[in-house]
Amino acid sequence: MSWACDFHSSLFPALFNYIPIFLRDHLIRHLWIVKPKTQAVDDILDELCAYKLRRREPFLAIGGGCVLDVAGMAACLYRRGVPFVRVPTTLLAIVDASVGVKNGVDYCCAGTDETYKNRVGSFYAPSACLLDPAFIASQDARNISNGLGEIIKLALVRSSDLFDLLEAHGKTLVETRFEDEALKQSGVSSRIIDQSIQIMLEELGPNLWESKLDRCVDYGHTFSKLLEMVPGADIMHGEAVNVDGFFCVIISHLRGYIDMETVNRIFACMKSLKLPTNSSDLQLDLAWQSCKDAIEHRHGEQRIPLITEIGESVCASDITEEELARALDVMAQFDH
Repeated sequence: MSWACDFHSSLFPALFNYIPIFLRDHLIRHLWIVKPKTQAVDDILDELCAYKLRRREPFLAIGGGCVLDVAGMAACLYRRGVPFVRVPTTLLAIVDASVGVKNGVDYCCAGTDETYKNRVGSFYAPSACLLDPAFIASQDARNISNGLGEIIKLALVRSSDLFDLLEAHGKTLVETRFEDEALKQSGVSSRIIDQSIQIMLEELGPNLWESKLDRCVDYGHTFSKLLEMVPGADIMHGEAVNVDGFFCVIISHLRGYIDMETVNRIFACMKSLKLPTNSSDLQLDLAWQSCKDAIEHRHGEQRIPLITEIGESVCASDITEEELARALDVMAQFDH
């Protein structure tokens, strides 16, 4: 058995100290992933070759979204496919990276001298996924908010009930790291996680290989990609998704899909979750380039999800540069 652990996840030091002791005591060979994703794939493959992992022998991937991505990619490549088990340790990974069959790594292209986010990847399912919400309490508040960035995305496009739960209890969940006893006893904490995973399964299951590219789960994933790739940017994935998501809320409002009361309600909920709603890097050139990249990635059309009310969405493919400029002007008027 070979284990892969994510050194960059925000686990408390006590847990980091415990894991290697456990692995050593149980004579389990393991690899700490501390390098960029593309190099980490090579490291895992080297370790699997050295271990002589058999064709039907699984290995465990324990960590956040990055480690689950690289482990899935390595599992797909080694011997043309070996089983692996996902063990997500972050809220973001529990509700996002642990669901579905996609694995991806960033690619540094020698021809263009640019780095492309998740440009290289595979569709390869794990043989199992082990979810333990106890890991959530091992994170700091920022990482929990980061995970909630993906959860509120799902609420906006698919579930007004989930949004209501976040609106009422999100602030407490962040402050207590999902450990508030009253919310645990009432089932609120588990409902939020369970509903998020269920929505992802319902959306991804019938479209596992993405033959249909109009996907509501792509909400927040149009402009966030370039935001995350800005050199030196201090922004996490769920944070970038939320900035993108609020930008799309403004676009929806300008199109007449939602009223300002709804915009303000969403804004207040995002702020209560301690999520950023704007970024100094979100400028017109980046926004318009994101639309161009979307056309390339989504086979000739923008296919940008926009909400028509909380819990409902449509995909738009006719967003103009002028529309983006107006949205940025409106967005700047909020007290971020």
